[in-house]
Amino acid sequence: MVGYPESMTDPSYRKQILILTYPLIGNYGIPDNKTDKYGLQEWFESAEIHTAGLIIGDLSENYSHWSSVKSLSDWLQEYDIPALYGLDTRALTKKIRENGTMLGKIVVDETDPENIPLTDPNKLHLVSEVSIKTPVQYNKNADIKIVAVDCGIKYNQIRCLCERGASVTVVPWDYPIKSSEYDGLFISNGPGDPEMCDRTIKNVRSIINESEPKPVFGICLGHQLLSLAVGAKTYKMKYGNRGHNQPCRYNGTIRCYITTQNHGFAVDATTLPEGWSPLFTNENDKTNEGIVHEVKPFFSTQFHPEHMGGPRDLETLFDVFLDQVRNTKQGHDSPSVKERLYMTLQTPVHVPPAVSERPKKVLILGSGGLSIGQAGEFDYSGSQAIKALKEEGIQTILINPNIATVQTSKGLADKVFFLPITLEYVTQIIRSERPNGILLTFGGQTALNCGVQLTKTGVLEKFNVRVLGTQVRSIEWTEDRKVFADKMLEIDEHVAPSEAAYTAVAAAERLGYPVLIRAAFALGGLGSGFADNREQLLTLVNGAFAHTSQVLIDKSLKGWKEVEYEVIRDAYDNCITVCNMENVDPLGIHTGESIVVAPSQTLTNVEYNMLRATAIKVIRHLGVVGECNIQYALNPESHEYYIIEVNARLSRSSALASKATGYPLAYVAAKLALGIPLPELRNSVTTSKENSTTACFEPSLDYCVVKIPRWDLKKFSRVSTKIGSSMKSVGEVMAIGRKFEEAFQKALRMMDENIVGFDPYTAEVSEEELRDPTDRRMFVLARALKEGYSIDKLYELTKIDRWFLHKFKNITDHLSALEVYRGKMGQVATEMLIKAKQLGFCDEQIARAVESTHLVVRKVRYKLGICPHIKQIDTVAAEWPAQTNYLYLTYNGDTDDLTFPGGYVMVIGSGVYRIGSSVEFDWCAVKCITELRKMGYKTIMVNYNPETVSTDYDMCDRLYFDEISFETVMDIYNLEKPDGVILSMGGQLPNNIAMQLHRQQVCYDIACVNSPFSSSRNDR
Repeated sequence: MVGYPESMTDPSYRKQILILTYPLIGNYGIPDNKTDKYGLQEWFESAEIHTAGLIIGDLSENYSHWSSVKSLSDWLQEYDIPALYGLDTRALTKKIRENGTMLGKIVVDETDPENIPLTDPNKLHLVSEVSIKTPVQYNKNADIKIVAVDCGIKYNQIRCLCERGASVTVVPWDYPIKSSEYDGLFISNGPGDPEMCDRTIKNVRSIINESEPKPVFGICLGHQLLSLAVGAKTYKMKYGNRGHNQPCRYNGTIRCYITTQNHGFAVDATTLPEGWSPLFTNENDKTNEGIVHEVKPFFSTQFHPEHMGGPRDLETLFDVFLDQVRNTKQGHDSPSVKERLYMTLQTPVHVPPAVSERPKKVLILGSGGLSIGQAGEFDYSGSQAIKALKEEGIQTILINPNIATVQTSKGLADKVFFLPITLEYVTQIIRSERPNGILLTFGGQTALNCGVQLTKTGVLEKFNVRVLGTQVRSIEWTEDRKVFADKMLEIDEHVAPSEAAYTAVAAAERLGYPVLIRAAFALGGLGSGFADNREQLLTLVNGAFAHTSQVLIDKSLKGWKEVEYEVIRDAYDNCITVCNMENVDPLGIHTGESIVVAPSQTLTNVEYNMLRATAIKVIRHLGVVGECNIQYALNPESHEYYIIEVNARLSRSSALASKATGYPLAYVAAKLALGIPLPELRNSVTTSKENSTTACFEPSLDYCVVKIPRWDLKKFSRVSTKIGSSMKSVGEVMAIGRKFEEAFQKALRMMDENIVGFDPYTAEVSEEELRDPTDRRMFVLARALKEGYSIDKLYELTKIDRWFLHKFKNITDHLSALEVYRGKMGQVATEMLIKAKQLGFCDEQIARAVESTHLVVRKVRYKLGICPHIKQIDTVAAEWPAQTNYLYLTYNGDTDDLTFPGGYVMVIGSGVYRIGSSVEFDWCAVKCITELRKMGYKTIMVNYNPETVSTDYDMCDRLYFDEISFETVMDIYNLEKPDGVILSMGGQLPNNIAMQLHRQQVCYDIACVNSPFSSSRNDR
């Protein structure tokens, strides 16, 4: 998603056709050619595009970012680079994965493919094409001199050296290197077969064989050339490692880092001569990722520590190199570069006792009754924790009074206490059961607050109960907003300017109105709100003090972007960010009230990795072990940001991130709480007899996820429909698609089955509602677009990023195009119908536009072969074989990811939580699936609620995370041809489509009772 300008200008991609696995590309456009103080272009890795072509899923012509000056397509045209979009890039990725890197060509219509010969880049001397012709010096007056051999050097490599006080002379690939000309030698990355750079290899060999050699550092191709120079061998990989999320373990340690890579050749570490050893190893395919000499100042890495684009985790290797250069220049032999690397990378970590002494009995605090801001997501996370502990042979005790949850079912935890999660009751259970470990982070704010009380009153110490995972001290740092602000200042990070509400009026006047009132230790933004004047301030502050003893007055950042990261850290300081999310709604609306998209759509590579690096720095400083969530406010006009808050526990966002990526966050967090190193855990989705990948990696998404909350405010006559900084929503849905529009329209229908999509006819235009949103704002926005409001005007009113507004406009524009054919369904062009489905239009939506019926539309599209394809969520964007049963439907594809052997039983879930229908129906669905599997049936679950246990992919044989509608259920039914469909376990929603399914001769089972539904909260 991010880093396409950097990748396309990377000389290592010379004459390659680049396929990007994430389908939505071009979102933030292309920046200008501005140069930095060293004369290097800031946003690109060279002065030209080096790729031969580009293939993507979906092109954003309407880009949006403050730094951009042109679209991706305009930029490609400037350099005469051909590109294709609208292709099934997942299918292409799978083809390359199975066959290895392939030769390819882009053929224009009406051109005979045979007339265009295939070009094999591996037979060309690509390094000589991209290398500089004459030496160029940067940062001339620095104290140490580095010669950088240009085999295809990236600008950020030069920048990383210059910023650390080096004068860098870039020389051609075959330059006759003399050690008298430098203090240290750097060998860059580059394209092609390393063995073709024979002159470079010869030059490097002569340098390292000198009696008093100077430090040498190689990256990527430079790593391979150094290896060949010392006598090792290289080989061509079948597929190669490319991307920004390759996990590399520092040899001989438990430390693993996320790296960016682009290479098709690798070093055979078994051929290294005496005196050399592997430095890093790829934790997935076990290929070599670096070498180091035992005593001499030589080392190299296969990955790119300079991170453009990609993570910054190992940029410190440039510090190691230049420190060694200075050390050698001063005549010091100690420490060696190998010792220096160890001192830098093997950070001393205090390992808590829970790691060295595995507990035998663990107490898990649940979340209690469902409430706004704390719902079924904790049933999911708690169930995952229990599974993880039982796998390790640990006895589990659960406290949770909520009888409607899956985690309290017989057979999951060893003991369940249906008691309040309060200090008094938990103390009694600890006294009687004597657990030696306790988990506080799987039961939301309720469990967290109880855990803090247990610690402060000395109960845990008295009974020798260890807190597993994140310690109470870290929890208090994140919950106490004043302490949290101070902790952030310790690492030069900042929260929004704020003051304690001792003198609220004076504080607000100093900060300037509007201000945000926030309560500490509160759930779902309880007691918070924006004040535009003194009267509003006093009302909000008095209300906030009713819920907490600490209230802060924050400077308002209303209108800024809100971005979240889900971060995991183990006891050995390994850190990854599993998912990042961007709120479609700007700051000012609680994240639980916001429409959220994953991954972020409008951040550049610099912004994405800037916030990622900050997240890791913050989590390390706070000492979190397990999972946590960090939220940012990002200025939409610059790189300025503030940290809003950190939740040092599993949360609603954690459940969303877990379901959005397929990464079992809660399960992994429970394992980490026991002290298991993250690299030792395997990714269950890709684990097979042939291969497996580590859980210490950052998932790749080749789809877009949209979350929309559901409000049931109409059921309460006196409740305001305005939404803001405190939560009112009772549930949320998650939709998956390969276009944003597709996922967005799906999510709207999931949120309310009576809505057909982004419908402009359900609300009137109201600029007040656009400015001060209500639960109906999206439909007011649809009406405004339909009536011709400009994107700039709507941005001014809503502060929703223009990229999203353009996507919304795509939907209303196509609706207008369909409405031209009112009463003329038979005249709608096939291409127009396909585009409608690709934009997420349902059959009913199309039918209303053309004044027909959904059954007629369905019949027409099936006749034309317009049917959805089934895609897998596999955490690796099809780059690795995956045994995943996690599925969704899309019209933006050409092939299905799996076959349909039949013989399944299909169970329909309950969908979104609402007043009167919530977690009890998830219990019904899970118990139904469990019994079916015990009876030997293969099961299919259809549901779209990210908070539920039933949407955990290991609960059933196939999980369809998609709509519960007649259209979608029938599409799945026609593909899977199940033996039967069970509707009675999901409450009212599945029953509503029963008669429609019956008319299509669907074999289903629904109990013949007078009740609206056969399984209910009373059955529990």
